[in-house]
Amino acid sequence: MPEQPISLNTGGLPETVIAAYDAQAVTQLLEALNSPAEHQRALVADVAAKWPRFLDAWVALGQLSQDTVEAYAYFRVGYHRGLDTLRASGWRGSGYVRWDKPSNHGFLRALLGLARCAHEIGEVDEAERCAQFLAQLDPSGIPENE
Repeated sequence: MPEQPISLNTGGLPETVIAAYDAQAVTQLLEALNSPAEHQRALVADVAAKWPRFLDAWVALGQLSQDTVEAYAYFRVGYHRGLDTLRASGWRGSGYVRWDKPSNHGFLRALLGLARCAHEIGEVDEAERCAQFLAQLDPSGIPENE
C-alpha cells in the first residue's frame, strides 16, 4: 500500500485517510455481492483470500454471516487488518478517520460490526469501547445508512 500523508487540521487533531483499494478487488467484490445469494459468501471469501488487506471483503463476510459469532470473527479480522492499514497510512493512534471518506468505510464498518456483534454476544465492555472509538474517530457520528 503506498504511503499516504496525514492531513493536519489547523484546528486540532490530524485526519487519516486510507488509500483507495485495488480497482480489481473492488470490482470483484461488487460482482460477488451481485451474484445469486447462494454463491455470494463463497465468492466474497475468494475476494478476501485474494486481497486479505481489502477491508470491505471482511466486512461483507461479516454482513453475509448467518451466525453472530462467525460475523464477530469476520468483523474482528477486518478491524485488526484495518488498524494495520491505518498505521501504514500514517495514523499514530489518535486523530480522525471520517465516514465522509469512502476509502475509510471498510475500517469504520468493521469496527461498527464488531461493536454490534460484541453487544449481541454479551461482550458489553468491548461493545462500549468500540462505540467510544467510533465516536473519537468521527465525532460527527455514524451515518444513518450504516
